[in-house]
Amino acid sequence: MALGELPNIDTALFDRPSAERLASAAPSRHAPRFLLLYGSLRERSYSRLLTEEAARLLEAMGGETRIFDPAGLPLPDSAPDDHPKVQELRTLAQWAEGMVWCSPERHGSMTGIMKAQIDWIPLSMGAVRPTQGKTLAVMQVSGGSQSFNAVNQLRVLGRWMRMLTIPNQSSVAKAFLEFDGAGRMKPSSYYERVVDVMEELVKFTLLTRDAADYLVDRYSERRESAEQLSKRVNQRAI
Repeated sequence: MALGELPNIDTALFDRPSAERLASAAPSRHAPRFLLLYGSLRERSYSRLLTEEAARLLEAMGGETRIFDPAGLPLPDSAPDDHPKVQELRTLAQWAEGMVWCSPERHGSMTGIMKAQIDWIPLSMGAVRPTQGKTLAVMQVSGGSQSFNAVNQLRVLGRWMRMLTIPNQSSVAKAFLEFDGAGRMKPSSYYERVVDVMEELVKFTLLTRDAADYLVDRYSERRESAEQLSKRVNQRAI
């Protein structure tokens, strides 16, 4: 169809996607970088243990990992943005090329600790969107039978943060039975699924990280001025 038949289109800003523009002229050579978040402060936190297991797998697959400790992170809007824990989290979010979010399921939902971490990561930091175009894997642990409430909610948040959430996911039921006394995950189908998820996350990150800016480039935002865009995504009176 000719652009002349689309009278509402600004032809100067219209883009026809191409495979050539997805190929980076100078592909990244550094190890893919992953930030891992977990949603519990318990001394024996199964979401933390699962996150640590995921980090080991990512490192064995050639990745570089950072695990954020949520202890001491204030509730959203209860402290200024320059709080040390908030700054630590935001710096890690900018550093990462992919993320892993792992929450316990509590009352049929992710925990408040998990949500607070995500809420402290803004949609925009000046001209930088710290999550847009980055990959995401979601996991959860349950004290009872297997459920997918938390991972489903995490997927919604990932989409809202404009992340590329991979298809696979992990939900570990009766997590207290799946880790030994040293905190290592026992062999099981649950463990094998975690391996699958981390493998898929690394592949998707390698595939998309150099094209992330192009993948999330939007016609509507090209039409919107930078000032208008900044004002819209940084609005605080909600």
